[in-house]
Amino acid sequence: MSIVYLVQHAEKERTPGDPGLTSLGRDTAARTGEWFGGVGVDALYCSPLLRARQTAQHIGRATGLEAQQDDRLRERMNWDGAQPLEEFLTDWARCTADRGYVPRVGDSSRRAGDRLLSFVAEHADGPGRIVAVTHGGVTVDFLRTLVGDDQLPAGLIAEGVPGCALTVLDGLTVVRIATTDHLAAEAGEARPAPAGE
Repeated sequence: MSIVYLVQHAEKERTPGDPGLTSLGRDTAARTGEWFGGVGVDALYCSPLLRARQTAQHIGRATGLEAQQDDRLRERMNWDGAQPLEEFLTDWARCTADRGYVPRVGDSSRRAGDRLLSFVAEHADGPGRIVAVTHGGVTVDFLRTLVGDDQLPAGLIAEGVPGCALTVLDGLTVVRIATTDHLAAEAGEARPAPAGE
């Protein structure tokens, strides 16, 4: 069975469209890359959105891998500025509350969860470790589909996934959800054991 690491992209600029990472985001992505450099990774994938691609570039530098883009890793909805932010946020909240609701722009929570599930299922039976840089909304949608709302940490649905947090799966079994332990390790400290070891 593969170990699949779903990585939340690092902190992004607060602009519409396809924003890149902030300075803090680049630093956090670099630290995440360093951690993966010590773990050993066999394949690297990312969402086509810039913030995910930039996060994956840092992981790629540390692991020697080039990220392959996969559209199934994209976010449920992406604010492009064409609609007022308040309208976008209303649609986002409605999608979260009603998983079948299809927003004006993007996917329903159910469809987004199924999309990410298809990616993980495709890679779950292979050997090795796979890193997939994705987004918080679709990661939560995926977890809601895979294990149900009752199995998620308190506040995850409402508060979202922190930047560069790792959700780890052993095949289709959830091992960790939205953990940032790898960011707390100082240089020279022992690295936490990767999932599956």
